[in-house]
Amino acid sequence: MRRIILFLATLLLTGSVATAQEAARYDVVIRGGTIYDGSGAPPQIGDVAISGDRIVLVAPRVPGRGRGEVDARGLAVAPGFINMLSWATESLIQDGRSQSDIRQGVTLEVMGEGWSMGPLNDEMRRTALSRQSDIRYPIPWTTLGQYLEHLEARGIAPNVASFVGATTVRIHELGEDDVDPNPAQLARMRALVRQAMNEGAMGVGTSLIYAPGNFAETDELVALTTEAGRCGGMYISHMRSEGDRILQSLDELIEISRRSGAPAELYHLKLSGRANWGRLDEVIRRIEAARAEGLRITADMYLYPAGATGLTAAMPLWVQAGGREAWIERLRDPAIRARVAAEMRDPAPDWENLMLRAGPEGMMFTDFRNPALRRYVGRTLAEVARERGTSPEETAMDLVVEDGSRVGTIYFLMSEDNIRRQIRLPWVSFGSDAGSLATEPPFTNSHPHPRAYGNVARLLGRYVRDERIIPLEEAVRRLTSLPARNLGIAERGSLRAGMFADLAIFDPATIADRATFESPHQYAVGMRHVFVNGTQVLRDGAHTGATPGRVVRGPGWNRCPPEGS
Repeated sequence: MRRIILFLATLLLTGSVATAQEAARYDVVIRGGTIYDGSGAPPQIGDVAISGDRIVLVAPRVPGRGRGEVDARGLAVAPGFINMLSWATESLIQDGRSQSDIRQGVTLEVMGEGWSMGPLNDEMRRTALSRQSDIRYPIPWTTLGQYLEHLEARGIAPNVASFVGATTVRIHELGEDDVDPNPAQLARMRALVRQAMNEGAMGVGTSLIYAPGNFAETDELVALTTEAGRCGGMYISHMRSEGDRILQSLDELIEISRRSGAPAELYHLKLSGRANWGRLDEVIRRIEAARAEGLRITADMYLYPAGATGLTAAMPLWVQAGGREAWIERLRDPAIRARVAAEMRDPAPDWENLMLRAGPEGMMFTDFRNPALRRYVGRTLAEVARERGTSPEETAMDLVVEDGSRVGTIYFLMSEDNIRRQIRLPWVSFGSDAGSLATEPPFTNSHPHPRAYGNVARLLGRYVRDERIIPLEEAVRRLTSLPARNLGIAERGSLRAGMFADLAIFDPATIADRATFESPHQYAVGMRHVFVNGTQVLRDGAHTGATPGRVVRGPGWNRCPPEGS
């Protein structure tokens, strides 16, 4: 009898161990959520199982248990969101937690609007170090790939990717003057693009309203983009104009796509200046005609009626040739100042004058290097000019000289009605055009555009839930699988077995932006849990401190064909 009892006890113990092992076959199981898989299809109630860094099962009911369980009843479960226009290049060096974006479910930051953090030569590194402001850091890298690996090694919460900046490549070989490359210089620029593509760049990015990027002719851009296209990359551009000459600028983007063979995307689709708000129909017609022709033309946008840049966008390009230091030195010359002031007031300039469209009362200062000038943060150019007793043009020039910087500035330029219409376009994804910040120093030394804290949450709360511009499943598609497909990323952007486990879990009833133009340092609300590569970085709305982010590389990684092949 004793042997029988012993046998039964052993059998029971063995069965219990087996059951426990079966129960813990997943690292995490997310239970009972409303699953938006990124395809745009209607959601389904179900479970998601994660093992390691991958999603392994999506089903109405996942059998067994996970080592960790998340109750997602009443919550939306979506693939992690992709920020198509990120300026987290320096903010992630300062604070790898990526607080403002992680709290909105952003799991991939895509950088490289014209300027990228590589390739750099020795002079570029010295210049970059001298221009640093509140965020100060060494620059041990020279290539774009090395910079991205540097971020990953330091520890970052989100994944990161980047385009190689055409401006960066140009400065590397030509400096910051208004010159055209000779054949040998252009060949070296093309080689730099191929190198960046082999390191995982997503393509070539441009920012053509600013010097020295604006100095590039169309043929130069076609040459660089051709190299990216041969490597599976795309062209993405802040076009030469988003205002008076937007149609000509759009034609140039389409021409670059057609001649290079690469897909193309417009950064932050907008119509700047009230006089241009009615031209959206023609912009849409031209894009859709190009798409019907077979060209892959897309766009992204942010969800605010104001942009943010510097006083660079208020002064003619010729005065900025040679770089910031040369620009500031010229602004000390009375004769040059008089000419610049006259051109700033010109009602029909041949450059993109945002001051003309926003007006001094529609320009709000966000950032100064000089602590003595920070009293002007959050105030308009009109207010500061009145206080100083100088014209708006003279005030703008004085501030650039006194601060030794471009002076961060918000420009109120766009139409809310156009924002709503653009959201409805099925080929438009979303990008913040901002860093990923935290409500603590050094970030609180500046007064950023609220898009840094609220772009995604504003879409999901105001425009999807409250105004019902598009359904939630379509918004999720445009935040996930659409940009992933445009970038050529095969294993992210969809919620299905085999994909990397980047997930955003939020309450559709409460998600909302809180940041405003007057009080920008406020986190969005409603995001409950976020996973990056299977690791939880947000739990119950609080950051876990985990930094599992990785470099996400483009389709040319280690496969870009060598010159002449």
